[in-house]
Amino acid sequence: MQELSTTGAGAEPQPAPALRRAVRGYLDHLTVERGLSANTLSSYRRDLERYLRTLAQAGVADLAAVTSAHVTAHVARLRSGDEAHPALSASSAARAASAVRGLHRFALREGQVDHDAGRDVRPPAAPRRLPRALDVDQVVRLLESAGAVDAEGVPAAALRDRALLEFLYGTGARISEALGAAVDDLDPAESAVVLHGKGGRTRIVPIGGYAIEALQAYLVRARPALAAAGRGTPAVFLNARGGPLSRQSAWTILRRAAQRAGLPTEGPGAVSPHTLRHSYATHLLDGGADVRVVQELLGHASVTTTQVYTLVTVERLREIYATAHPRARA
Repeated sequence: MQELSTTGAGAEPQPAPALRRAVRGYLDHLTVERGLSANTLSSYRRDLERYLRTLAQAGVADLAAVTSAHVTAHVARLRSGDEAHPALSASSAARAASAVRGLHRFALREGQVDHDAGRDVRPPAAPRRLPRALDVDQVVRLLESAGAVDAEGVPAAALRDRALLEFLYGTGARISEALGAAVDDLDPAESAVVLHGKGGRTRIVPIGGYAIEALQAYLVRARPALAAAGRGTPAVFLNARGGPLSRQSAWTILRRAAQRAGLPTEGPGAVSPHTLRHSYATHLLDGGADVRVVQELLGHASVTTTQVYTLVTVERLREIYATAHPRARA
């Protein structure tokens, strides 16, 4: 067995070079072949660094020496916490366990080990949370609030803000997809836009008339003034310096509109950019759209991910039944 790396007498054992090489190879695979986002890769890197330290403390210096008992013990520690780390929620622990199991699957596939130590280890089951969706009247209030001239009296920003929120609700785009959209991705004549989603996948989705109207008003009357301060970025949504709008700025825009509309901005029911995506999917299903069509529009790789929205509509039907049916209380 290879010797573990240490930093001195009594120091905490450090992960062995062979373990670090294995993790680097796996992260390179996720970057190049799977095309994961920088945020996802950063989370996986942190999760795997913690796993390597667990292995080092157990005296393991190579993936070939890892057993399912090692992986099981690590997953248990994720939920219970230790002196150096607080306990993780079920969803965070499940993500960390997924990173570990993926590492072992990759090592087996690449011939680095002769067994998959994580195969029989089940990640913690995260509680199922129904997506937060606004009703149609709340969405309308939110969108109309975004169109108000802000406190600094900047019409260009007001037109941009309205266009951004109309775009999010009118297409069901993720915030990253909206902020990554280029002017050439828009096709107003066909009422459609090309969205660049997770894993490098692209899809064409329709845009409703209200969103088209808001976008055209912004592109003609506001974006040129914003772009004049920058260096010619192709991004649709720009900041005051003419550069691409950041996620933080988009959150601020939404929070400000939600406050004007009297919608919650703090706590479990707080409005977020994803709230508009959830509302988009829920309203489509409420209107009779097929779940497979909604899957395509949202860019979900699996229909299972989309089916959670059907639970939202069932909950809403239950509420209506409970208040409307004369024998519901029984």
